[in-house]
Amino acid sequence: MKKIVTFGEIMLRLAPENYLRFVQSEKLEATYGGAEANVAVSLSNYGDHAVFVTKLPAHEIGQAAVNSLRRYGVDTSEIVRGGERIGIYFCEKGASQRPSKVIYDRKHSAIAEAKREEFDWIKIMEGADWFHFTGITPALGKETAEICLDAVKTAKERGITVSCDLNYRKKLWSGEKASKIMGELCKYTDYCIANEEDAEEVFGIEAEESDIRGGKLSERGYLSVAERLTEKFGFKGVAITLRESRSASDNDWSGLLYTEGRGYFSKKYPVHIVDRVGGGDSFCGGLIYALLNGYPPQRTIEFAVAASCLKHSIEGDYNLVSLAETEALADGDSSGRVQR
Repeated sequence: MKKIVTFGEIMLRLAPENYLRFVQSEKLEATYGGAEANVAVSLSNYGDHAVFVTKLPAHEIGQAAVNSLRRYGVDTSEIVRGGERIGIYFCEKGASQRPSKVIYDRKHSAIAEAKREEFDWIKIMEGADWFHFTGITPALGKETAEICLDAVKTAKERGITVSCDLNYRKKLWSGEKASKIMGELCKYTDYCIANEEDAEEVFGIEAEESDIRGGKLSERGYLSVAERLTEKFGFKGVAITLRESRSASDNDWSGLLYTEGRGYFSKKYPVHIVDRVGGGDSFCGGLIYALLNGYPPQRTIEFAVAASCLKHSIEGDYNLVSLAETEALADGDSSGRVQR
């Protein structure tokens, strides 16, 4: 069993039922999620030892977040308890030509106000095979950026593979600040993961011949993005999710893995979306699992994209699929027929 450590923020998600708008809804459904927590749940569901590290209040809402992870076998023993509040995000699901909307209420959350001395990374990393974080966590504040740097340095000193999902959030920081901080963190990163916009927003590396808002993506353009990221930071691999958005309800979904000087593209899935939040995180979970288990590059990207394709059919942040279900889709069973 492989041990993967992830570090970040888990939040309370409040959402109107079904496809109601915020202004229509008289009640909100409460669940939990966050980029690195979502990755940990995916890996735990595949049978790995996934450890999620964060800081949460010691009150009942903080405990409910911990319990949501324990339910799926995630190791929560390294979570620091303290602070006054858990971050919140409000999520309104889009449909047809109406986009989804997210409103954050996460300032002064427990993890955003965490201190470096609260995390013993030598202890946390003991026996770990992999460490994963995203660009969201260092965006929470100066101290969290320093905590991330402590973590990646500790991982590299111990020969632990590091992956980072750039996950740029313009509501949290500017592209200029992201470029400076993520540029330093990427020096210690082995595998970089991005979506079709991240590399441009953070590092100014644009995919030629692509029109994201128009739903047109160029494979050649994104291969060039992966090559340039590798040249800049010396990554072992760059993985990019490719979302061709025809509407908020229907996307074409695929991915690219660039490693050892060669690009590998997955098959493309026409996806009818139930809930797209966590799609990139489920891709990260699938990618990490496949790489840790020695899958060849083409199989790795097929597995990661299949995992994230399935996530689009599941309500909530967590990707609640098994290894067998992901393997079946990666093998080509995409009929959706009833299993008896």
